[in-house]
Amino acid sequence: MKPFYLIPLLFLSACSTTPKLALRPLPPSAKAADGIRYPEVLHAYHVGRYADPNDDLIMHEQHTVYRVEENPRWNFHPGQVDGNLPALPPRDAAFAPAPVNDAILAEVNSQRLATTEIMMQARTLSAALAQFQAALSQTKTNLQETARLRVTVNEMQKRLDALATAQEQPPAATLSTTNESADPLSP
Repeated sequence: MKPFYLIPLLFLSACSTTPKLALRPLPPSAKAADGIRYPEVLHAYHVGRYADPNDDLIMHEQHTVYRVEENPRWNFHPGQVDGNLPALPPRDAAFAPAPVNDAILAEVNSQRLATTEIMMQARTLSAALAQFQAALSQTKTNLQETARLRVTVNEMQKRLDALATAQEQPPAATLSTTNESADPLSP
């Protein structure tokens, strides 16, 4: 069976449309929109004849090109309330800029000068400390060498004492082959 009888039904369903809900925005009130949002910035540029960079077979006639330079954005600056600027909330002192006057500038400059002098003295002190450490290490080396020399001198003194005592003792009596005494006082 051929489904030709269904085709007119398709046309009938296509003709029935439901009414669409049209939303129309309210015109902006000048009082509410004033100062709340910055408008977009448009610039017009005149372009002369040119060949299309993507296709050499196409040429564009001179015309005007409009470019959006800045998009609309919110205005975060406080607006006027009843002709007066609104009271700003109190700021944290840590984020507020320091007040500037001659006395404060003079104090800041004197603090800078004092800081510079302290830094120069610190450099001098560190140089003197380096010299002191070098002298201390040299003194330690000298002390160790002196201790070694003292031990060597003590050993040499002991040897000299031993040699001196050996020379002071008379040589042992020589053995005689006779039974005579070696006493020189004997007749």
